[in-house]
Amino acid sequence: MSAPLTDLFDIDPAVEQPHYDRRQLRPRILHIGSGAFFRAHTAAYNDAALAGGGDWGIVATSLRSTETVDALAVQDGLYTLFVRGTAQTDARIIGCVISTIAAAREPHRLLELLADPHTAIVSLTVTEKAYGIDPASGGLDTGHPDIAADLASPRAPRGLVGYLVEGLARRRAAKRVPFTSLCCDNLPNNGALLKRLVLEFAERRDPELARWIDDTASFPSTMVDRITPASTDATLADAERLTGRRDLAAVETEPFSQWIIEDSFAAGRPDWERAGALFVEDVTPYEKMKLRMLNGSHSLIAYLGFPAGHEFVRDAMADARFAQLVRLHMQAAAATLDPVPGIDLDGYADQLVARFTNRAMAHRTYQIAMDGTQKLPQRLLEPASELLARGDGAQTFALAVAAWMRYALGRVGTGRSYDLRDPRGAEIVANLQGVQQTGQAVAAVLFAMPGLFPPSLSDNAIWRSQVEAFLDLLIADDMEAAIAAGLR
Repeated sequence: MSAPLTDLFDIDPAVEQPHYDRRQLRPRILHIGSGAFFRAHTAAYNDAALAGGGDWGIVATSLRSTETVDALAVQDGLYTLFVRGTAQTDARIIGCVISTIAAAREPHRLLELLADPHTAIVSLTVTEKAYGIDPASGGLDTGHPDIAADLASPRAPRGLVGYLVEGLARRRAAKRVPFTSLCCDNLPNNGALLKRLVLEFAERRDPELARWIDDTASFPSTMVDRITPASTDATLADAERLTGRRDLAAVETEPFSQWIIEDSFAAGRPDWERAGALFVEDVTPYEKMKLRMLNGSHSLIAYLGFPAGHEFVRDAMADARFAQLVRLHMQAAAATLDPVPGIDLDGYADQLVARFTNRAMAHRTYQIAMDGTQKLPQRLLEPASELLARGDGAQTFALAVAAWMRYALGRVGTGRSYDLRDPRGAEIVANLQGVQQTGQAVAAVLFAMPGLFPPSLSDNAIWRSQVEAFLDLLIADDMEAAIAAGLR
């Protein structure tokens, strides 16, 4: 077995290397959640921006798992990024990660860096459930295990919001400028949402701290977009072949990349514009476009395709009728949007179709399908409600919801079962236990889940009957008939 990737010597010249001196970097950005998307998107932008100067090094942190940060630690923060297009694959070494922290082992180091005056930005790419959001109120879920534990022991946090508040409390006590909390997750109005969670937590801990955070700290909203499938053995093998080193943190992604950021930073920021980031006053139109056109279509593909045996998005899109349905859904989603500055929505839909059909991207439908109860509202339910409110049809949304309900049964047509990988998965399984396998019966259980479906959908008899009819076809494993009905 080859040695780990710890230097940049003797690497294939086809692999692009950092265009800056890594020794000049300082720990200026603390990133929490060091998964594939961070390595393919946030760190890649930062790496490209450093070619123009700056000392914005990243400390990569994980709150729970240790596998990725351990791999990065062994490799001195270096890893290979593959950009896979239909025609070619490009490779580059990312060098802006300068150290790592596994908070499960070293919580004190994470707290020290949160309080360190040199830490200007705390960026985040974690799962939706890590935020501790109450699905009913949209605010802080005080019953969430991490939130409850951190409210009880605020100076020894274990969860995301608890760490952020304790870090800000330490900076306030030391009379230091607060860091900027930069959420890079697919949550609606993510900066304002994160600020609400932090303030509600801080208010319960110390009202004066909450007021200081409200007055001085910054929580810019962002919109991020880059399809990043999970790394495979082929990813790691390609990295070793090109670098001559073992690289357990290698990651692959698509050529397309987008980062829209509200320009509100409390203690400075890198020149991410150099790498193509767009700084705007209001990220909302871009965020809504992405959530409804890209993410909503992804959910449709995942929930319809996975139980039918389509392992990857590209497999589903190879079916002409399936691709036609996805295009129709994008058109319906676009009809719910206000104008997006600088974006032609028809052209954006063309880009999405091209990305989904990229044969070099092995993006698993099962990966996209996880955490459905937290993704459905902004991706499918809100735009469907808007369409129905103005008297338009929402048929493709009914099919997408029916597909999620079919997925919630937890089995494919052959009878093989799978884990729903949803924060409410146990609740779904328990509620569906023994329920008659008909569209009406299954839909009745899932429509009744507290805090998920708005009354504008669950009480709409016509739309609900559409969902039930689609679900009957999908329970019978007749995806082709369901697609045909969705195209009518």
